[in-house]
Amino acid sequence: MIVAASFLTLLAIGVPIAFTLAILALIYIFVSGNTIMLQSFPQQLYGGLENYGLIALPLFILLGEFMNAGGIGRRLMSLAMAFLGRVRGGLAYVNLCANMMMASILGSTVAQIIIMSRLAVPEMEKAGYPRDVSMAITAAGGLLAPIIPPSMLFIIYGVIAQIPIGDLFIAGIIPGLLIFLAFIAVIAWLGHRHAFPRNEAMTMRQRLHAIRDALPAAVIPVTIVGAILGGLTTPTESAALASLAAILIGRFVYREMTWSDIPKAFVNAGKSSATVLFLIAAAQVFSWVITFENLPALVAATMQAMTQSPIVFLLMLNVLLLVLGMITDPIPAIILIVPVFLPVATGIYGIDPFHFGVVVCLNLTLGLLTPPVGTGLFIASVMGKVRAERLAVLLTPFFLAVLAVLLLLVVFPALSTSLIGR
Repeated sequence: MIVAASFLTLLAIGVPIAFTLAILALIYIFVSGNTIMLQSFPQQLYGGLENYGLIALPLFILLGEFMNAGGIGRRLMSLAMAFLGRVRGGLAYVNLCANMMMASILGSTVAQIIIMSRLAVPEMEKAGYPRDVSMAITAAGGLLAPIIPPSMLFIIYGVIAQIPIGDLFIAGIIPGLLIFLAFIAVIAWLGHRHAFPRNEAMTMRQRLHAIRDALPAAVIPVTIVGAILGGLTTPTESAALASLAAILIGRFVYREMTWSDIPKAFVNAGKSSATVLFLIAAAQVFSWVITFENLPALVAATMQAMTQSPIVFLLMLNVLLLVLGMITDPIPAIILIVPVFLPVATGIYGIDPFHFGVVVCLNLTLGLLTPPVGTGLFIASVMGKVRAERLAVLLTPFFLAVLAVLLLLVVFPALSTSLIGR
């Protein structure tokens, strides 16, 4: 109760969320009397950044800056718009489709939100979309990253569960498509509620011009996708190559980028990276403190005594995961709960491990965009300069859509296992 009251107080007086999380961790240590944890506090704070995958984040932020400065993002969005016709909210659909494409490349919600906030949100704002709604759609699209293969969460789950990761990727295809279609429906509803602008009708000549103008810009996604799928680079290295390509195209092809824009892009990327990385470190140390009580093992034993129905067990588990996802990041949550709950799910309730993995990963993904620890939510707030509270409200329809897909997965396991023949 003290920690909860402190959290609300710190938010009310405007303390930045990263500092709030670090302060809450210290408050919990003193209130619980576990002051011995203070010795490991700096190490845990640093450990939140000691991950090679995080190196990609500053590079993708930099790539987004270069794409904006060079006019590349605008031309790619114009290319997509050329094929939509007079559709209300066309840019919103383009945003979601681009998110789906990026999800199949990055597999990281945070990286996806960062790059799409630089690519799509400015173009949507210029076209007349409210900035907060544009950022909410972009953040919601980030929920596709941990489900559309490849997925970082699937890799971690597969390692812990000792099941083929390739089959786990395949198991996520249908759920990912269901979420995509559900988000399409949400955007259609938002389009009427917020009166999204319609696309201007384009003649065939204008469409051909948009295609021709966007061909050099298409080098950027081709560089990222081709380098990764071809096994030539890691996502981090592909971001560096794409950043170099963005400079060359923006400076020498489109001639919109000046030499003075390059150092500005580095400065902006440095500021954004520092904010994002410190937020991740603070979320990690808060998660470490919360999990110190070893609550999942106690809850698992309680749930096992309460029901013998696999569906009821999964429904109860989903409620627990929603709460857990609000206070910890998905990766430490998976590491914490899978060894506890997977043997119960497979051994007692006969639940397929692939089905269990998709449900767990999809559920914990919601935690990235829910307070108090929602890293993705607060990164989206920082990148889009929109209050986190406002984003949380606008994201509610997307949460409900994901919960509906989760319910379908619980009731119909074949949605996640049919493609792998289980």
